[in-house]
Amino acid sequence: MKVEWDTEFRGFSVDAGAYLAALPGLKGVLPDGAWEFVSDAGHYSFSSDRCVKDLELAEVSLPVAKSAGPAAIGFLPNPWKHPAGLRIEYVGVTGFSVEYHDSIDWMEAITVLLDEVRPVPGGGIVHEIELTDATIVVRCADLVAVWQKE
Repeated sequence: MKVEWDTEFRGFSVDAGAYLAALPGLKGVLPDGAWEFVSDAGHYSFSSDRCVKDLELAEVSLPVAKSAGPAAIGFLPNPWKHPAGLRIEYVGVTGFSVEYHDSIDWMEAITVLLDEVRPVPGGGIVHEIELTDATIVVRCADLVAVWQKE
């Protein structure tokens, strides 16, 4: 995943090319939910309404008790692109981190630039989501992604 700030154009340059080239080799390696999510035909097609780019971060839910439900991230739809928002629930979470970058003052919302799901040696996955102002990294057994109408 390549995400860089372009100072000349004052915007982000994103490139999923290397990940997309490696993606077919992850079939059968990624757990079912993760594979279904990243192999969706529209996931990395920036003009698709199923592309995660431009979704707005709305909620991060980290339960304090194991019985309280799964960790989850909710995204609102971009009104010019998505007919539905996205909720991702994480199964068997072993790590969850948010690293903030320099804030982009002129943007009202924190939005998704690019994401990728990679297998972890010994089992499980890591889901890395690059946002305009932060990076979220989740280590878990699998994920379930559901597009939701508001």
